[in-house]
Amino acid sequence: MELFQDGQHVRLRSRGRGTYLHADDDGLGVSLRRLHASMNVAWAVHLYQGHYLLLQSAAYGGYLAATAAPARRGHRGRRVEQRNYYHSEVDLMLWQAVQMENLFLNSINGGNLRANRRYRPWNNGVSVDHIDDINNISTMMHWVVEVIPAREIIPRLPRPSPLPDLLLRPRLILYVWPNIHGGLITHGTFVFGGRSVFRLRSELARRLGDLAIMDLEVADLVMCLPTYDGRLIPLVVDLPRSGETLHIVVVIVGSPAYMALQYADVDA
Repeated sequence: MELFQDGQHVRLRSRGRGTYLHADDDGLGVSLRRLHASMNVAWAVHLYQGHYLLLQSAAYGGYLAATAAPARRGHRGRRVEQRNYYHSEVDLMLWQAVQMENLFLNSINGGNLRANRRYRPWNNGVSVDHIDDINNISTMMHWVVEVIPAREIIPRLPRPSPLPDLLLRPRLILYVWPNIHGGLITHGTFVFGGRSVFRLRSELARRLGDLAIMDLEVADLVMCLPTYDGRLIPLVVDLPRSGETLHIVVVIVGSPAYMALQYADVDA
């Protein structure tokens, strides 16, 4: 576990494939990609009860989870997905890091995180599978941890595309704005169309400004995703394609919550 420090961001590179564990932009799938400088390959480390890991996508806030469903066709073992931060089955998201000659990530429900299809590169999924022979462990279960340094300021939000994404259904946004004492300034819901995080911030700032609670500029607002243990992950990429309900915690620049935020420097 010394390879993983609570609160840090890491990349996980498959030793067998040379590619990185990637949170897919549907907000659900997990795959292997060659992308390096991408928030989709950054995972926030949370230590759970001192013995287990939670790996939360720095892009969409979903946790790496080993499900009971069979892996998709052409892949071995059980399916691995991103699971919502409010999902009730936390045991699916718990991992143990085992360091022998190589690093293995064991699911608490059995099996090891593995890459698939060394000789069929179009099969780029990951899954959880059992070790058949302890003396002959597949290199597809070997992982390399690359620590991502932190950056001091929030990354620029991607500018919106001038073309609307007509194929996406509108999603429900649930937002809360807590005060510094843990109470609630305000909360609400609204329906939002498209994936642009830039437009979502503008819309949220407009709605909060209409409440006349305070003089709020768009640049003063940081949208965050919650975690199981009360930490916050800044939302700095466009929204996932799944269209699932998004839970937003509003943080204001300069507040204690803002000062506690951590950003992965994926370009380093």
